[in-house]
Amino acid sequence: MDRWQYLIVMGLCLAVTAPLEFLGHGVYRRPARLARSVLPVVGILLVWDAIAIAADVWSYNPRYLTGWTLPWEVPIEELVFFLVVPLCALLTYGAVEAVVDRVCGHQVRPKPQREPT
Repeated sequence: MDRWQYLIVMGLCLAVTAPLEFLGHGVYRRPARLARSVLPVVGILLVWDAIAIAADVWSYNPRYLTGWTLPWEVPIEELVFFLVVPLCALLTYGAVEAVVDRVCGHQVRPKPQREPT
């Protein structure tokens, strides 16, 4: 069971924050925007991890890993972490922003004004 703990925790993070989609401005409803926000950072962090693993800067306890790896021996759990944590953060931020907007009666970030045509 130990080898699944990390992925179970990531799944629980998604499950706990999933309802925030209905409070906020729709993270899942804007997949292209989500991809533009998360994927560049995921790419950078995966390269960083691969370099650090290759240089023996850090390693992972195999007891808590499934054994599935990406190229350059990056554990699949790292990819899941790099995807899940920003997604949960975006869901939380969007929900908090929407609640503050509703409670305070104004927007935290004003919408850009259109210029007259």
